[in-house]
Amino acid sequence: MKRVFVALGANLNDPEAQIRAARQALAALAVPASLCHSPLYLSRPMGPADQPAYVNGVSAFDTRLSPHALLDALQAIELAQGRERKDERWGPRTLDLDILLYGDQQIEDERLTIPHYGMKQREFVLYPLADLAPELVLPCGTPLARLLRDCPQNGMTRLPAQ
Repeated sequence: MKRVFVALGANLNDPEAQIRAARQALAALAVPASLCHSPLYLSRPMGPADQPAYVNGVSAFDTRLSPHALLDALQAIELAQGRERKDERWGPRTLDLDILLYGDQQIEDERLTIPHYGMKQREFVLYPLADLAPELVLPCGTPLARLLRDCPQNGMTRLPAQ
């Protein structure tokens, strides 16, 4: 069993509803009573500026799934919620689920990079992650608190609790 952190993001088709539905779907992957969620944030898109703002958050849970089985399950959730995989990087999407951390493992293969390759620079990942695990130290030994000090919020705002 491993503790995992998954980033959630959406900017199409009622993004907050997409995130709520994804959170419910994550329960099927989690060991009972281990699932928790960060507050949600509204953030600027990373890619083309002519797309809606994103709703982002992080969920944490314990799982018995292997890293690749977890990836497959997350991609199935994305597809069930209307995700279309396109060649365009950082474009608009109904749902994006990314494995940030899988225990303290470091994985790099053709399908999966853990820790997530961009998590150290992305405010929409770091701040919700800190809401769940403020004392977290990444597998490379970097404290999350140090990353937060160097990462501006870039206009990101916390959404009211629902």
